[in-house]
Amino acid sequence: MTAIESFTGDANPYGGGDPYADYRTADFPFTRYADLAGRQLGAGVVAANDEFFAQRENLLTPGPAEFDPEHFGHKGKVMDGWETRRRRGASADHPWPTAEDHDWALVRLGAPGVIRGIVVDTAHFRGNYPQAVSVEGASVPGSPSPEELLGDHVKWTTLVPRTPVGGHAANGFPVSVEQRFTHLRVNQHPDGGIARLRVHGEVVPDPGWLTALGTFDVVALENGGRAEDASNLFYSPASNTIQPGRSRKMDDGWETRRRRDRGNDWIRYRLAAQARIRALEIDTAYLKGNSAGWASVSVKDGENGEWTEILPRTRLQPDTDHRFVLPAPAVGTHARVDIYPDGGISRLRLFGSLTEAGTAALTARHQELGG
Repeated sequence: MTAIESFTGDANPYGGGDPYADYRTADFPFTRYADLAGRQLGAGVVAANDEFFAQRENLLTPGPAEFDPEHFGHKGKVMDGWETRRRRGASADHPWPTAEDHDWALVRLGAPGVIRGIVVDTAHFRGNYPQAVSVEGASVPGSPSPEELLGDHVKWTTLVPRTPVGGHAANGFPVSVEQRFTHLRVNQHPDGGIARLRVHGEVVPDPGWLTALGTFDVVALENGGRAEDASNLFYSPASNTIQPGRSRKMDDGWETRRRRDRGNDWIRYRLAAQARIRALEIDTAYLKGNSAGWASVSVKDGENGEWTEILPRTRLQPDTDHRFVLPAPAVGTHARVDIYPDGGISRLRLFGSLTEAGTAALTARHQELGG
């Protein structure tokens, strides 16, 4: 089931030099979806049965795992991941763990949604990675405690069955369960270490919450918006532009390579649902010598609708938040930002409210997915 085509199991011992030189990965199509377990969205590892060697919180750290071959602590080698102690059997006659023995961690997704794929990354875990992993999902409203999540009343659905994984590798698993999840239970059999966990999928917001808000950012990732496509992703993903909060550094936005033609770059978005847009922001925070020179914004209503410009081509300033009030509300289900000729923006915000049709469609999808 692993997506690594030439799966080889064990990783070789670290031989010095670049620690990622023999790292194994593959092209996982589902990674075009946002990471629902991103810390920036508010995800967290709320509990684990054991984290003797390395803390559970490392699982969701942004960026690849780091490795220092000479870094040791009082409990042994310091690893950038979640690592449990070695399991043992019940007696000298039976020193091996049972087939059922395993370690687990509970993960609260940053935004509830439908999961399209999971990456269990064992980077730098060469002789201490788990033999197999499995992942389960649950949908629990509110803010449940670890004790409540472990209660008998919670229904867990298998997303990744118990599957062997390779060491020092990105192990990818497509998920085909059409259901809205809020929490995951990650199991490693029987013990070992995992460097990173990525959970790619589509946000499915609570329509009741959005209705109560009234006016909100209808393209924001946490509200169900999505970056569907972009002209160029050379330096950073387009989905950065709809992440929560302001950009905190240059690579926290969207930046394209330098153009040497007469074209321009763009991102196309799907809104949370059909919405009536009244105002917008284009932020170029931390993009100083490489911000877009000009930008325009258009919307369309429905997959086959015509694009209508709601912000004409407008001069942008570097490292600046630009705000625009529309002369009249614009109704649409999709949006597009065009930048000229290249460069980048850090955030796009489209402020408005759902139409009656948008609320109805979002409510129906929420119910269909078990929300």
